[in-house]
Amino acid sequence: MQFKGFPKEGLAFLDSIILNNSKEWLDDHKEEYEKFIVAPNKAYIQEMGEHLQILVPNINAVPKVNKSLFRIYRDARFHRLDPIKERIGIIFWQGETHRMQSASFYMHYDPFEIFVATGIRNFKPKLLTSYRKEIKNERRREELHLILEALKAKGYHIAESKFKRYPIDLDKEDNYAYLYLFGALYAYKTFEPNAIFHSSKIVEHNFKIYKDCFALHQWLFELTLRT
Repeated sequence: MQFKGFPKEGLAFLDSIILNNSKEWLDDHKEEYEKFIVAPNKAYIQEMGEHLQILVPNINAVPKVNKSLFRIYRDARFHRLDPIKERIGIIFWQGETHRMQSASFYMHYDPFEIFVATGIRNFKPKLLTSYRKEIKNERRREELHLILEALKAKGYHIAESKFKRYPIDLDKEDNYAYLYLFGALYAYKTFEPNAIFHSSKIVEHNFKIYKDCFALHQWLFELTLRT
C-alpha cells in the first residue's frame, strides 16, 4: 500500500473509541480498524523508515503491530474501564536494546494533537544510572547542553525534569547540574491535525523534525552503547 497520508476516517475512529472504549466495540469494528488505522500506519512506517535510513542506515523500522506500531490494547490489569488506547503510537529505534530504552524517533497522534519526538521517553534504572555516569564526563555533558540549547533556539520543547533532588555528591552550582534531574530525554514538537497530516507531505514534515534532532539522537545512541 502506498502511503497517501493519515486518513480523516482514522481520527474519526479514534474519536469513537473515546465514546465506546471496550474490547467488544473494537472487535465489532475490526474492519475499520484494519483499513483506517493499521494499513495506513504500516505504509507510513515503511515510507518513513526508508527516509530515516539516510540518517541511520540500520534503523529499526518494522511495519508490524507491537514493533514500530504500538498495540492499541492497554494492559487490561490496570485499565479495566478503558482497555483501548485513544491514540496511535509509532517508533523507529536504533540498536539491539529494547525499543523503549533505545535512541528513537517517535510519533503519536489522536484526534486533537500530533506529537513528534526524538530521544528516549523514559530512563529505566539501568539506563538512568548510565546516563548519570555519562554526564559526569565534562565533554559529554557540555555536548548535551549545547545540543539542547540549539534545539530550544529552533523552537523545540525538551522533556521536563522528573526529579526534584540532585544527587548528594553533586555541586548544585555547576552550570550543567540541571542535566541530573532528567528521568527521560527527548525533544519534540506538537501540532493539530491539518492538511499536511492527511497527505503524504507528513513524511517530509516529520523527517525534518527528526533531522533537526539528529545530534540528540546520536548522543543518546552513544549512551545506550555504554549501558
